[in-house]
Order: sequence, then structure tokens, then C-alpha cells
Amino acid sequence: MLQKYFKSLYKRTMDEAYSLAHKEIICSLGNGGDMLDCGAHYGEKFYSLNRIKDIDHSSYHGIEWNMEAVLKAQENNLNVIQGDLNNKLPFESNRFQCVFGLSVLEHLINPCNHLKECHRVLNKGGKLILLTPNISTFFTIILLLLGKMPSSGPHPDSDILLKNEELIKVSHDCIQPDSESDTPIHRHLIVFSYRVLIGYLKMIGFSEVKGSGFGLYPFPKFTQPFFEKLDPYHCHQMVITARK
Repeated sequence: MLQKYFKSLYKRTMDEAYSLAHKEIICSLGNGGDMLDCGAHYGEKFYSLNRIKDIDHSSYHGIEWNMEAVLKAQENNLNVIQGDLNNKLPFESNRFQCVFGLSVLEHLINPCNHLKECHRVLNKGGKLILLTPNISTFFTIILLLLGKMPSSGPHPDSDILLKNEELIKVSHDCIQPDSESDTPIHRHLIVFSYRVLIGYLKMIGFSEVKGSGFGLYPFPKFTQPFFEKLDPYHCHQMVITARK
């Protein structure tokens, strides 16, 4: 029953967070320019954005480590290339008007280096949009007090712990655990806190750094919009925007 309650909160959290992130991306392209989708997979975010506003295929660029997903995106005439976000981005400096990574940062080994690279490839006045979980949540604090691991990670590479409910899974059942595979997709490696991520972006030269929080657990769903605005620092998911 408790897990079902938190799964319901989580679904609403992700729906709201992605909705805002997509709007921020569209808004950042108001005067034209190209976008870079970091962690593009097969380009599904292109279609999500296209439902809000028609986007020219030529303005969309993506980078994705999974070659199978890259080939699928390219079959659909999307400009997605294979690459590792932990390394230098294979693009010239000042290239993009918008760079975004939605549910990507927490899967990287070198997230700070990646954020520096995002700053480099953005043009002057360009915008970075991030959607990533927040390690500093009341939900995490409660789990730690109970002797459990944070639900947002980082956590051990063991599906057995998840099956025995030592790790609490609140994501949709269609997202299957893969932590014991050679290249885990869903495992979280490094998770920022709201304050630290905003502070770091300012340190590396971003301006107009703003954040929104979604999912202040364990409060009921109907109270979430109020509490999210009151205290974004401890929400489960954060949408951060920053301008170069």
C-alpha cells in the first residue's frame, strides 16, 4: 500500500517536471537556433517537443551512447550521433542555442565535466535545461534513518536488494532494473542536491540559474503544488535552467 502511494506521487512528479522542462526548451528556441539533446536515446524527446510546437528536423541534434538507439533515431532521419557524455562533447564551442539533459545527469560518472562541456558548446545567451533527481529529500532522510538506501541513488549494483525491498522502487514497472548488466541504463551513480547543483552552475560561469522542485514527499498529491513552491530544496525532482 505504501509503495503504491509513493508510485502515484512519483508519476505526478515526473509528469509535471517533464512538462516544465519541455516548455523551457521550446521557450529557449524562441529566436531560432539549434538544440542539443544529451542522452537522446532514439530521439523520443524530439517528438514530445514537436507536440508542443513544430520543430525543424535540422535544428535538433542528439548524442547517445547506445548504438542500437542511435541507429533507430537515424532511421527516423534524426540527427543523433553516438558518444559518451562523460567525455568532451564532439561539437565546436558556442554551437547551440539550447542544450538539455532530461533524467541524464544522475547516470554519468563525470557529471561536473559534462556540465562544463554544456557551457562550452552553448552560444552566448544560450540556455541549459536539466531535469534530475535531488538527493536532499525528506524521503531520502527517512529511508536513511530506517537504515535503507536512498531511492534516487546512488546504490549498489544488485537487483537482489531491489527484489527484497531493501531498495525502494517508485518508478513505473515498465522500467526494469538492469543494475547488474555490463552497461546499466537505469542505475544512478551521482545525484546532486538542489543547492549544490545551482551553486556549481554559477561557479562554472552560468548566469540566471533558476530551479523548480517537484514531488515533496510524503505530502498528499493535492497539496504538492503548494509545498513545491514553498520548499523546492527538498523535492524529489528538480528542473534547473541556466543561461551562458
